[in-house]
Amino acid sequence: MKFLHIADLHIGKIVNGFSMVEDQRFILEQLLGMAKANQADAVVIAGDIYDRAIPPGEAVVLFDGFLTELSGAGIQVIMISGNHDSPERISFGESLLCKQGVYIAGTLKEKPSRVSIKGKDCETEFVLLPFVKPAQVGVRTSQEAAERLLARYWQEENTDTEPESRQKKNRNRVLVTHFFVTDAGREPELSDGESTIHVGGLDNVDASVFQGFDYVALGHIHKPQQIGDHPIWYAGSPLKYSFGECNQVKSALLVTLNAQGQKEVKQLPLRPIREMRKIKGSLKELLEEGASKGGRQQDYIQAVLTDKGELIDPIGTLRSVYPNVMQIVREDSNLSGKGAQGSGQNRMLAEKKDALALFEAFYETVREDTLSEDLREVIVGVIKELEG
Repeated sequence: MKFLHIADLHIGKIVNGFSMVEDQRFILEQLLGMAKANQADAVVIAGDIYDRAIPPGEAVVLFDGFLTELSGAGIQVIMISGNHDSPERISFGESLLCKQGVYIAGTLKEKPSRVSIKGKDCETEFVLLPFVKPAQVGVRTSQEAAERLLARYWQEENTDTEPESRQKKNRNRVLVTHFFVTDAGREPELSDGESTIHVGGLDNVDASVFQGFDYVALGHIHKPQQIGDHPIWYAGSPLKYSFGECNQVKSALLVTLNAQGQKEVKQLPLRPIREMRKIKGSLKELLEEGASKGGRQQDYIQAVLTDKGELIDPIGTLRSVYPNVMQIVREDSNLSGKGAQGSGQNRMLAEKKDALALFEAFYETVREDTLSEDLREVIVGVIKELEG
């Protein structure tokens, strides 16, 4: 049998003030086409369906249409909630939807839910383990939570306790879950936009916990990747959601299973309606480059400006050529938010200075030069006028 493994859709996400719904609609249409073209038996969604617990209405409508199209094409859907989702909202209608081939595990249950699908030469059982916090299971770490919940599954299977001895019973087992999975302490590759707060490894789940499964469909990390040599894969997000993901090739995973287990995992590249990329140069150079190249002005842009000194409305100027500029970064550290300018501002606020001294410090920070006597006289005049 074949299934399409996707995750981290984050439908309804806003990136730097830009709604991604149009981009997400475009990519969901591609995913639907891939599932049909490859005659997939199912589409597996490994969590983070929405970007927040209460998604906007247009996000719900978009995802509803996606599920309806898949169901209408006879493609079954298997999905779990992720850490960005509201488990209860994801679970809405799950008892009714399973009759239409849409299987949902949003909320935590005593034992992981199961879905069996018969292929041409084998049966595959999908085990659904949505994202849970350790406290929900009464343990201290995510690994302990996963171990406890999966132990209940294996006990029900009535197999030996040692993972190496678990019997296949003429069917494949696929686990669908949403955790930060490591391989003997080695963490998955992260993008700049993914912050890791794994204090003492409390959020880590080692790959060894998943022994006995023919394939583990993961969500949570945005870069598609395999965990070590194990049959454990992150599908990654179908779109780039930060400039730290610029160099990633987004894809969906087409997984083929046969009577012996995992046969093939094939990455199917996804093409966005707009790329996310970085450009660098002076304001003038970037305007000229954008005007001459054509066709790529609609991309989402982070512009690194090499100009010295202050600029008047650089983002507005750039948007005359690149309408979807998301960020402006000044290469000069004194002009880029976190460098010397930040420390200079803190220093000025910490010291009680008069208006002239504050302006002199500001001028020195921005221009890397001292205020001339002529300019000083002008500023003194302005200050006196403002002070009455």
